[in-house]
Amino acid sequence: MKALLSKNPGGPESLVLEDIPEPLPGADQVRVAVHACGVNFPDLLIIQDLYQFKPPRPFAPGAEVAGVVDAVGEGVEHVRVGDRVVLSPARGGMAEKTVGPAGNCWKIPDAMPFDEAAALLMTYGTSQHALKDRAALRSGETLLVLGAAGGVGLAAVELGKAMGARVVAAASSVEAGLRRSLGASGGGNVAGAEAVGKLVASRAKEAGITQVVFDRGGFAYHGRVAALADAVRAEGLEF
Repeated sequence: MKALLSKNPGGPESLVLEDIPEPLPGADQVRVAVHACGVNFPDLLIIQDLYQFKPPRPFAPGAEVAGVVDAVGEGVEHVRVGDRVVLSPARGGMAEKTVGPAGNCWKIPDAMPFDEAAALLMTYGTSQHALKDRAALRSGETLLVLGAAGGVGLAAVELGKAMGARVVAAASSVEAGLRRSLGASGGGNVAGAEAVGKLVASRAKEAGITQVVFDRGGFAYHGRVAALADAVRAEGLEF
């Protein structure tokens, strides 16, 4: 089968397309014929040896795939050959087939496109965990989303709106129409701590204190935002 392999540390241009043997599922594993593979920031880090997990080379990046189950190992009962599924987290997703734990494999609706399924869990799952499990965001609260331009940030905007929050979205560059289409009622294109501070200050005058701040990068603006939004319940969501 074909696979996109990392044989030496480097960027995307270092990946090579080669033929490798098909993997076989072991006990409690499934094999998925890949129809779509999500591309996430950790993939870029892993192929450069900049991630905490460093698989032995050669390896195919890709931790989130959608496709059809074409083989199952002993003990797997909740999915069968022919099921449309998402497998995440996975390893070796940038290949025609990949094997992963059955516990990380879920059926998807027949109407769900494979490309949407392959881009779902790492972005929306991360934001759902941060907003619901870590921050306990409540309806009626104001949520400031920093970095609302990438997958995780935009997912936080959409999920925050679905949870009933007033969402203020901030990013260095993203179309305002896109933010609004996902549920943001305010925000702006900002770069740097000072600009973020000014945004928080202006929105606080309009909507009151910001209760929750979502920063998918480890809360780089902690001091300035916390000083302006002194009732922040969850000051940093580092994951």
